[in-house]
Amino acid sequence: MLVFEWILALLLGAVVLSALARRLGAPYPALLALGGAAVAFMPGAPRFELEPELILALFIAPVLLDAAYDSSLRDLKDNWRPVSALVLIAVTLTTVGVAVVARLLFPTMPWPAAIALGAVVAPPDAVAALAVLRQVRPPHRILKILEGESLLNDASALLIYRLAVTSAVGGFSLVNAAPTFALVAVGSVVVGLGLAYLSRPLFGKVNDAPSSIIIQFVSTFGVWILAERLGLSGVITIVVYGVTLARRTNLPMAARLRVPSFAVWETVTVVLNVLAFTLIGLQIGPILEGLSPHERGVYLRAAGVILAAVIGIRIAWVMSYNTGVRLKNHWFGVRLARSSMAPPTASGGLVVAWCGMRGMVTLAAALALPGGFPYRDFIQLAAFAVVLGTLVIQGLTLKPLIALLPLPDDDPVQKEMKLARAATLKAMLAELDGDDSPAAEALRREYGDALTLTRQGRNARESEDNVLRRRVVEVSRRTLSDLRHRGEIGDDAYRALEEEFDWLELSAKE
Repeated sequence: MLVFEWILALLLGAVVLSALARRLGAPYPALLALGGAAVAFMPGAPRFELEPELILALFIAPVLLDAAYDSSLRDLKDNWRPVSALVLIAVTLTTVGVAVVARLLFPTMPWPAAIALGAVVAPPDAVAALAVLRQVRPPHRILKILEGESLLNDASALLIYRLAVTSAVGGFSLVNAAPTFALVAVGSVVVGLGLAYLSRPLFGKVNDAPSSIIIQFVSTFGVWILAERLGLSGVITIVVYGVTLARRTNLPMAARLRVPSFAVWETVTVVLNVLAFTLIGLQIGPILEGLSPHERGVYLRAAGVILAAVIGIRIAWVMSYNTGVRLKNHWFGVRLARSSMAPPTASGGLVVAWCGMRGMVTLAAALALPGGFPYRDFIQLAAFAVVLGTLVIQGLTLKPLIALLPLPDDDPVQKEMKLARAATLKAMLAELDGDDSPAAEALRREYGDALTLTRQGRNARESEDNVLRRRVVEVSRRTLSDLRHRGEIGDDAYRALEEEFDWLELSAKE
């Protein structure tokens, strides 16, 4: 019961911190991590012991699937070069660089342990990165590059981590390393695609909203668990699974299922973010309590050096890559996948370089180290220092940095929405041709007005019909509430009509 009470208190505190973050214009994960660290040093603070496999499955799988479902495969293809440079080269450089720094700080640390530390802190986390990016909203191309990185970089880092841990405990073979990488990557893609195609008929046959949502979550965790049981990458499998499901068009989800599904997923991802970033802070206390005062001082200073190395290596690589691309564009001309994309700039490169927040994957990987692993306490402390440090230093300064830099407004979404809206309205009008019924005439007039507004560059929601709809819905809600208050109708009738007004209001939402 005490654990449940603490969870309720943490959720309530997270709501307060989130409200404070919105008022300050700061990303809420940074405040949540600071709040968790503060709670860790309170008398009687909770000590949550979660299995590392459970942490990954519980916090990473659903949030990663949600991000993969919303990701744009077209934009990922358009930006595959910078994404690949971040996913493969940046992760490798960070792993090697941190390992070298760790060996300089602790010459007795075995190389496998140093590489494991580098792999633990190498990947910017999907939970952290996307939670912060949704607050600051950088230019469209930068956002898509960072989203693509956050979806894929965990896989490369965790593969290196797995090999390093195996080497430290025995059984590592360089001959088997490359085939292991290839087998895991290819196998994860195949399993993700296969499970997505197998899931399609199941999702298409479920017409009950609660059942559909439950199946969505069960299948998400099931995909992750199956991938881990097969020795594959849960990250790659979930990403491929989510991207494939999002592009299914033969079995589209009905609106009455999609609206509550999206609402539940949004709420769940927020709750998971709250718990994840709070738990990060709560782990600091137990680690520091297990160290002597001398070890604590040495480890804290070394962890600060590791944090600086992680931030510095990313900035050095991203700006070097950005400079090389801009020089290539200057000498040979700019070649972009589509004309709406903005070419790389130094300001954009700096934003990408500064978006290196670490999160739950780093925490889970550190906690997953087996007992007796060389320098296990320091690796865990360094991992938590990097997570907290990057969230606070980079997370709190990211929005002001974007405001100061001259960044192009390259967001093509509004233009594409105008194009799609005009095309769909034309299709609607074409479908009504030849139908002279009063209902068809009313729809023809409404869609015609909406098409005119779209061509003028105005939102179709601004039409007089929609303005009137919003007015009558507001009056209807007040009348309905008065009827229930006077006892003339019961809650069943009230809820049924309330749902009808909700759909009417959604159809005329601004």
